[in-house]
Amino acid sequence: MKKDFYEILGITKSASPDEIKKAYRKKALEFHPDKNPGDAKAEENFKACAEAYEVLSDASKKAKYDQYGHQAFDGGGGFGGGGGHHMNMDDIFSQFGDIFGGGFGGGFGGNSGGARRVKGSNLRIKVKLTLEEIANGVEKKVKVKRKIQAPGVKYKTCSTCNGQGQVLRVTNTILGRMQTSATCSSCGGAGQTIESKPNNADAYGMILEDETVSIKIPAGVVDGMQLKVSGKGNDAPGNGIAGDLIVAIEELEHEFLKREGENLHFDLYISFSEAVLGVSKEIEAVNGKVRIKLEEGIQSGKILRLKGKGIPSLNSYGNGDLLVHINVWTPKTLSKEQRIFFENSLTDENFIPHPEKGDKSFFDKVKDMFS
Repeated sequence: MKKDFYEILGITKSASPDEIKKAYRKKALEFHPDKNPGDAKAEENFKACAEAYEVLSDASKKAKYDQYGHQAFDGGGGFGGGGGHHMNMDDIFSQFGDIFGGGFGGGFGGNSGGARRVKGSNLRIKVKLTLEEIANGVEKKVKVKRKIQAPGVKYKTCSTCNGQGQVLRVTNTILGRMQTSATCSSCGGAGQTIESKPNNADAYGMILEDETVSIKIPAGVVDGMQLKVSGKGNDAPGNGIAGDLIVAIEELEHEFLKREGENLHFDLYISFSEAVLGVSKEIEAVNGKVRIKLEEGIQSGKILRLKGKGIPSLNSYGNGDLLVHINVWTPKTLSKEQRIFFENSLTDENFIPHPEKGDKSFFDKVKDMFS
């Protein structure tokens, strides 16, 4: 079972953002790879701390975690949003490197001088999904134009910052000499500058290239949701790491079905004769057609609930329901014989409305839908 994020950082749910940051810095420094070379357990703890901080330092993610726990982030298919164990060390230093201050270099794995590795910029795309794709999950292949390092480009250590990506500044204050660090303006924090590059590359040694990216989209996503595909954004110069591809979901309107959260609504129109005699009907659902039996004398406005025929829940188990709204269609024109029949029916006791106690009013039905 996954360990509680608050327990990992040694704090309570009432901790302030500043206390969360301080707790993370303390724990991360304790398990930092520079202090624990070759210690796999320390590295795992370091990643766990980053995962906990990624969620608890973000107000919206923290609120979701407080309400749903780990399952709030387990359904995202590895797109981020609380996936520290899916992040590598470069991801962690890229996102949270500023927290370590001057105590350690922000890098890992033998970067020059321990310099923090620069992360490339993110790319954003929009993916349109049908209701069927949302209900079942889908893998989409999209063509992305991203910046990559040009073949043959060569980099050298930045002489201004000596490969650190940062320069130290010392200023005199009334409290004494203060030392601060700032991103190196010569290399933009990369720690490297271009030694040589091909003619088609830009000033950073990058070229644009089309790449087909496969995106696994989990079932149950909603319109406007953003997913993250790590490392498929723009490359960074030198030994930097690639940015991410941010995927915005757009839900296409369905011809028959209307979505309300995890539930679906379907308007079924039947004739007066079908309502009187009862009928078997085939209706549209997201996983194919469903046959339902309508009882004799079914009333217009009745709602039939088909359990589990709706949209899967993204953050928990199970599906929503499909609600079938019965609408009895009244004919607008009648033949002479039909008119005589219905005129004779006006005083027929069997045709006079006799709502029973169990028959819910329109307002009761609306109340049930939203309760």
